[in-house]
Amino acid sequence: MIRLSGVELRRLVARRLTLIGVAGVLLITAIVLVATWNNARPESQEQRRQAQAQYEIAAEDWELHGAEYTKRCLEDYATLPDPKDPVEVYCQTNGPSIDQFLKPKSVFSEVMPEQLLGASYLLMFAAFLIGASFVGAEFSTGSIGNWLTFEPRRIRVYGSKLLAAAIGMVPVAVVVYAILLVGTFLIIDQLGITAGTTGKVWGDLTAQAGRGVLVTAVGAALGGVVGLLLRHTAAAIGVAMGYIVLVEGVFGGFLTKLQPWLVKLNFDAWIQHDATYYVDSCQPTSDGGYGCSTITKTLTFEHGAWYLAIVTVVLVALGGFVFARRDIS
Repeated sequence: MIRLSGVELRRLVARRLTLIGVAGVLLITAIVLVATWNNARPESQEQRRQAQAQYEIAAEDWELHGAEYTKRCLEDYATLPDPKDPVEVYCQTNGPSIDQFLKPKSVFSEVMPEQLLGASYLLMFAAFLIGASFVGAEFSTGSIGNWLTFEPRRIRVYGSKLLAAAIGMVPVAVVVYAILLVGTFLIIDQLGITAGTTGKVWGDLTAQAGRGVLVTAVGAALGGVVGLLLRHTAAAIGVAMGYIVLVEGVFGGFLTKLQPWLVKLNFDAWIQHDATYYVDSCQPTSDGGYGCSTITKTLTFEHGAWYLAIVTVVLVALGGFVFARRDIS
């Protein structure tokens, strides 16, 4: 198995699509860092003058009508059905401040988790694409038959291909996360706020990146499984995109109570160590109307871990069963 995996890994690295995919990931990572720098830049003098003018107008209006605005907001707040956000969230009881009109400074400990989550989506997609192409191309070209004359034990061949796809994406993920962590820190250290980046913060970020590396490897292996089942790279990508658009996008958008059983939310819970989602709660009101409120819920890290583990095991087992029994011609 080790020798076969080594051969498969060399084949993976030599493929043109692998090189293009990795180059694309690195390019997008560089673009993300440029966007981070652009977002962290302070306002120009002209923008500060405009913000000051807007603040002065708002402060004057608040001085004249602030009490009226607060009274009206509190009355509206009292009519909202329970459960509802604290009154401080719904109503502004103090006058405006200049900070509300200025561009907020980027804070490393707040920006970085979202950066890592976005990188996880990118790496997962790239790994799935590379894994699906790596395995699916052998079926679409028929070269898998020649390979099995050299090594007829199908499960060993199957395992070596998935293992090579997974191992091959690990260094890519490590490099991308390292570039993001170091690059974002250096940018925000110059233009924003890095104070408060304690050892615990670095530990949490490193753990998040580590979970991303693991899920990237799994994504490459699952791409190989889907490529094997469908026998074509384009078909594997089509199924993945169809799931994202139809199931996650369409059905997940209006069947909010099904969100805990969709891949994306469980993926987020695994990467972020818990994820929040929102469910609409609608019920009749005392005045004969119908009121709705949004309830915030949490999907736990454990739920996400078990969900992804079970899906991975089922798909890998299904792929192995099909490959061992199906005619490859």
